[in-house]
Amino acid sequence: MRTLLYTLAIGSVVGLAYWAYQENFETQQALKRLSAVQAQIGDTREALAVQRAEWAYLNRPDRLADLVKLNFEDLELLPLTPGHFGLVEQVAYPRPPSLEGALIDTIEVSEQNVGRRP
Repeated sequence: MRTLLYTLAIGSVVGLAYWAYQENFETQQALKRLSAVQAQIGDTREALAVQRAEWAYLNRPDRLADLVKLNFEDLELLPLTPGHFGLVEQVAYPRPPSLEGALIDTIEVSEQNVGRRP
């Protein structure tokens, strides 16, 4: 009986050791994948920052004004000036809907009934 108990105990220790080894291996693999994904995120953010800088460089107002002048014959674009913008007071806002006709059932109140309790 002791031999069976020792055998089961040793078997369970070996089984748990194998399970712990597998979990440790899977954890190490997950950490490696996480590190790779974080590096990829960093690279993507860096590339995005470079693209934003390039976009800002290409959209400089003086560069765009020069392109408008160079391609005026083909595109007939005019440079944007402050005179192209209007004032807020010049904006025609829609009128709010009127309340006329919105009240369908009205109640007449006379002075006779005011202040009297039924």
